[in-house]
Amino acid sequence: MRSELESGPTSTNTYVRRAVLELQCYTWAKLPFSTCGLNGKKCFLVTFPAVDLMPRTLEGQITMEKTPSYFVTKEAPARISSMSKGTKLIVVVRDPVTRAISDYTQTLSKKPDIPTFESLTFKNRTTGLIDTSWSAIQIGIYAKHLENWLLYFPIGQILFVSGERLISDPAGELGRVQDFLGLKRIITDKHFYFNKTKGFPCLKKAEGSSKPHCLGKTKGRTHPDIDQEVVQRLRDFYRPFNMKFYQMTGQDFGWD
Repeated sequence: MRSELESGPTSTNTYVRRAVLELQCYTWAKLPFSTCGLNGKKCFLVTFPAVDLMPRTLEGQITMEKTPSYFVTKEAPARISSMSKGTKLIVVVRDPVTRAISDYTQTLSKKPDIPTFESLTFKNRTTGLIDTSWSAIQIGIYAKHLENWLLYFPIGQILFVSGERLISDPAGELGRVQDFLGLKRIITDKHFYFNKTKGFPCLKKAEGSSKPHCLGKTKGRTHPDIDQEVVQRLRDFYRPFNMKFYQMTGQDFGWD
């Protein structure tokens, strides 16, 4: 089993899933472990009581599953490990400041009367104390979440995909994904073109369709203008966590 863990809005993750479709790997969905109470595995078995309800993974196929909340759910690593210690994990990450603003933008589109980003960011604006209980902020403390995963999975079983490089070089980043999964590099530059309107690459032809595949209308929204003093304060806040994350993963994502 291969599990794809999202740490940000789903737009950065579309290309990983689409690559799986292009590579004809089998995809299936299940109830997230994070909603399963104390016994995630038992919940999983109750949700799918018969093996026949799940797709069979044949030789030459890979079963993948994706749930956005896995990476930041404290109980998820232990539950996934108890089900399959050999699971390979793919984590898509992006600049935590941009990720927080994107998170807020999506919420704002659904709830236009919510407080401003600036007011939600701080427990006390005067002292500059960041409110780490706000999920948009808390999710971006990647090093903290990774520490929990490393209690159950070796770092070699986790691939960290750059959300920024998925936009600037989707074929290159997906090449890393294919290598990690032991797959032949089928997805290349020829499969993509850049959509200037959306600001994201699109697949020239989606599987089973004669039309190109681009992100939906809910993706690529214009972010609201945020006070640059607040943005800088967030960058200062995240910097030590980012440095620790770089050390843990052996990758410099260039977020500063």
